[in-house]
Amino acid sequence: MADLAQEIRQFCSRHGLKLNTDLGQHFLTDASVLQRIVEAAHLTTQDHVVEIGPGIGALTRELLKQSKHVTAIELDERMLPLLMQFVTQHTDAPTNLTLIHENALHVPFPKDPYKIVANIPYHITSPLLRHAFLESATTPQSMTLLIQREVAEKICDTENAGLLTILVGLFGTPNIIALVPPQSFLPPPKVDSAVLHIECFSAPLTSTQILNEIFRLTKIAFGQKRKMLRNTLGAFPGGMERLERASVAASRRPQTLSIAEWIRLAEIFGEDRSHDPS
Repeated sequence: MADLAQEIRQFCSRHGLKLNTDLGQHFLTDASVLQRIVEAAHLTTQDHVVEIGPGIGALTRELLKQSKHVTAIELDERMLPLLMQFVTQHTDAPTNLTLIHENALHVPFPKDPYKIVANIPYHITSPLLRHAFLESATTPQSMTLLIQREVAEKICDTENAGLLTILVGLFGTPNIIALVPPQSFLPPPKVDSAVLHIECFSAPLTSTQILNEIFRLTKIAFGQKRKMLRNTLGAFPGGMERLERASVAASRRPQTLSIAEWIRLAEIFGEDRSHDPS
């Protein structure tokens, strides 16, 4: 992978390929970052990998070497034949690759164990996490994603949590593996990037019923996140008493609560919310 940047530039030039940045197309050209992604995924020859937005297949090529099977989901139809050409430049056509032309957010993920490894379009980060964790029959074993640095740091920030912090924390443990500057891409994005690895739990930290209640409460609380909980959740009938029962001070703001506190609040608020606002 030492000449990856040159190889990608020459390939794009040879095929007259112009990238659509509106679709978040920024090809990773830094071989060292590509290797960090593959290493962070901890792949084995028994793993099924789902890759979103493979482009011409620089990452795909490495994933095929390390895993049992790769399912690559690509929205841009132009990329499908180019990916096969790029992947097979120095080897035979892979027998362990399934290429799907579709929006990854509309594709059911596998029912059998799988890992997600991808340099994703940054604008689909939130919906992809929801799709993997909330809409899939089986959640991934892990997710290794190259995403916007600011979003990766927010996901990992438990002191000033956001909705993504809570979502990810209910399903796994996130860690930033590497920071990636714009010049590592073709064309360079306008923001810094990061490799984020999420080691997923075998099951979420609580039941589906409590998960739904957490997302109901967080939607209300974070809708006015600068307000104290007394003014949001506390405004429910019996809300102040419920906050007290959960040992959560009404003067706190939603971004300061831990995952355990959200679970406790959801259990208490979910006991009887027939008169609560929806």
